[in-house]
Amino acid sequence: MKTQTENHFINRSGWLRAAVLGANDGILSTTSLAIGIAAASDGRDPIVLAALAGVVAGALSMAAGEYVSVSSQSDIETSDLEREKKELAEMPESELAELTGIYVARGLAPDLAHEVALQLTAHNALEAHARDELGINEITQAKPFQAAMASALAFIAGGVLPLLVAILAPVRYMVVLQYCFAIVFLAISGALAAGAGGSNKVKSILRICLWGTIAMCASALVGYLFNVQTT
Repeated sequence: MKTQTENHFINRSGWLRAAVLGANDGILSTTSLAIGIAAASDGRDPIVLAALAGVVAGALSMAAGEYVSVSSQSDIETSDLEREKKELAEMPESELAELTGIYVARGLAPDLAHEVALQLTAHNALEAHARDELGINEITQAKPFQAAMASALAFIAGGVLPLLVAILAPVRYMVVLQYCFAIVFLAISGALAAGAGGSNKVKSILRICLWGTIAMCASALVGYLFNVQTT
């Protein structure tokens, strides 16, 4: 009989976090930039140029930042694994006792915990310690390039939407339309992210729309009061 493989949402955590962050940031930062410039300008060209520059610079910044951040996590994981490998070679009995203690703490009887530790050590000692002592496994292990690409592409996808609004919307109503479309875009992004991650869609939508509104209102206020845009 065939066994059905369960589809767990944690399998998507590596790229989903970066993609959600990138898309939402692309929508929000580009819209905020366009709103700030629109509030301080009567022409379309500065708004479009600002939005376009925001998409390009933001995507590159997100990719670089995500790559550096996740690479740092990967370096820490690699360092911990090397240290664990050394300890397994130099102190196998101590490491076996440590693994046994972990299983006892999780609810196994001491004898059973020792037997489980023995068998897992015989199968793959480093894998057992990485998973159960360090919390590192194949699913959650840091993948810098994947995170960077997901973040950059998602930022571009999100940032293109307010850029199109900047190109097509009447300049007279640019601030209002940028805000309205951004809320719709953010709601869609929040719903898609919640669906992909298996979380509550309403909560996700409300959260991103609330904080998005605060950010865009602040940008508009800066544009109206000072005729400048800050990021």
